[in-house]
Amino acid sequence: MPLVRDARARRHAACGRAPRAHGRARRQEGAGVTGAGNVLLIGYGNPGRRDDGLGPAFAEAVERMRIPGVTVDAAYQLTVEDAAEIGAHDVVLFADADRAGPPFALTRIEPREDGRITSHSIEPGALLALADALFGARPESYLLALRGYDFESFEESLTDGAAANLEAALRFMAPVLRERSFRAAACESARFGAAAAALCNGDGQCTKASR
Repeated sequence: MPLVRDARARRHAACGRAPRAHGRARRQEGAGVTGAGNVLLIGYGNPGRRDDGLGPAFAEAVERMRIPGVTVDAAYQLTVEDAAEIGAHDVVLFADADRAGPPFALTRIEPREDGRITSHSIEPGALLALADALFGARPESYLLALRGYDFESFEESLTDGAAANLEAALRFMAPVLRERSFRAAACESARFGAAAAALCNGDGQCTKASR
């Protein structure tokens, strides 16, 4: 589902401060990694609605990297059952499509007790609050928003603009996931995302991102 920023979890104001129609695909690599190395990535959205599939596409691309200590979950939407898995990890990264903003943005988020919960889905902040209430878990948590342009078409492919944004986000996040440098990356993503934005116009027409 496309991201609605104000309905998500609370974010840190200061940088660097510590504080399912398509089914799921999960894999744990590098058992034995401890501390901040134990990462859960949940990429969610509907791949059948074009750019709404950015979250799962990001998760599937990261899964192919086989980064040790990173558990990958690609899903249609978040559910209350995810709270248990969140409770078993030290760092959680949510990835979802966004209707506005830069090509991508990484932000620190916190539990939100007033977040939306329905019988079919739950917002990241509410899910974090549930994990805290049920399991006493407060993992370091982040939201990666990926800019999309077409959320209405029934087609399982990304627009050119969304594909370019995905490529830029993967290039930025791959070393972050390997090095576990999430706090610094949350500050840096704003600058990197702005540079990537220069490749695209408002209609999502993009040149191929440079490597």
